[in-house]
Amino acid sequence: MPARAYKTRRRPERTERTRDRIVGAVHELLAEGTFHESTVEQVAERAGVSRATLYQHFNSRLELVDAICDRLAFNPALLAIRESIGLPDVEDALDQTLANTVRFWSSEDPVLSQLYGVVAVDPAAQAFVDRQREDRRGEIARLARRLRRKGSSERSAFSTLMLLTSYDTFRELRGTGLSDRELTKKLQEAGRTLVL
Repeated sequence: MPARAYKTRRRPERTERTRDRIVGAVHELLAEGTFHESTVEQVAERAGVSRATLYQHFNSRLELVDAICDRLAFNPALLAIRESIGLPDVEDALDQTLANTVRFWSSEDPVLSQLYGVVAVDPAAQAFVDRQREDRRGEIARLARRLRRKGSSERSAFSTLMLLTSYDTFRELRGTGLSDRELTKKLQEAGRTLVL
């Protein structure tokens, strides 16, 4: 009887490790720019599992991309954004939110550029981008409510912050040759000027 209990405890851990390997393989393929051309067999091979095992964990490409979204939710920079919004000083909250936003976009840029780049033809990517934008709207709304107390209208603060924290803004500014540090400084200056 103890041996059976041992197996029951070990199986979910092994299953979770297998799932993590599959999601890791998808992340790698996205970062390399090859996920959208990859077959299920290639994803399974990269993860070191059989096709049947992959399908035991994920029923579709949509579920694979959704798992990436779940994984990105634990990115330290994204977690830091949530914390920075709650900082006691609203000016610090604004500066840190913008700095952590740049950190997040930069840390996941190879993956995100693939997902954002195929939204017109890939329903899984579109679902990911929609979910990511909705999550960002919720967080930015929290900061906009706090900025309202500093004299800025909530609607104006919200729309400005949505612009300053968007992936498109990050990519456009990155395309001008700005480093992450320069980009952060530019966004913080714009945030203070436009919102405070």
